[in-house]
Amino acid sequence: MGEVMKRNELAPGLILSSPAVRARETASLVKEAAGLDAEIKHNERIYEASPQTLQHVAASIDDRFESAMIVGHNPGMEGFIRLLTGSLEVMPTGALAIIDLDISDWESIGKATGTLRQVIRPKDEMRTFRKGN
Repeated sequence: MGEVMKRNELAPGLILSSPAVRARETASLVKEAAGLDAEIKHNERIYEASPQTLQHVAASIDDRFESAMIVGHNPGMEGFIRLLTGSLEVMPTGALAIIDLDISDWESIGKATGTLRQVIRPKDEMRTFRKGN
């Protein structure tokens, strides 16, 4: 997904990750593959978080960051996407949801404040990769 982010010029200013081993590894690998300068912060509240907890985590992001990426777990991440956008999306391991937020500051994040721009799933990327070669 890091290469996909690089190719699509997706560069979050901050990466918030669950402290779980796989989430930490994913955050580091994405940062490296995408060539990001973003700081990675591990947040205990992301592990097994409900959509509402993820909302609180996002609401506490420093406003100096214009964009952020959360590396977490289901079912909370799927619920968080639904809370923000109203869209029910299947998010397998490694999937990336790109959400445009209509907020003036992170504290304002909440129900229906986002528009789902795209979901990129690893399986779809592999099909695209195979067709391109």
